[in-house]
Amino acid sequence: MPWLFLLLAVAALAIAFMASSMAVVVVCLLAAMVLLVLWVLGLLSQRIDTRSRDDAQMLDPRELQRMRELAEARRAGAEQPQAAAPGDPPRAS
Repeated sequence: MPWLFLLLAVAALAIAFMASSMAVVVVCLLAAMVLLVLWVLGLLSQRIDTRSRDDAQMLDPRELQRMRELAEARRAGAEQPQAAAPGDPPRAS
């Protein structure tokens, strides 16, 4: 679809070059500028759409909360120092 805007913009420029009336030239140049802006916005829209993530892959709040709880449990387990048994010799660091 964006390529249609580019084609129409080129056609408007061609009409502006061939026109003899100043009013037609101004209208065609304005139309060409608007169509060029629409073409660029269409290209940007397509690029954003292709790089966006699918909504079906997003996590629901319950799954996100479960993942947070698992991460907190892992972090709490890693922070607790390992208690040495009374008969164990000290470890060399």
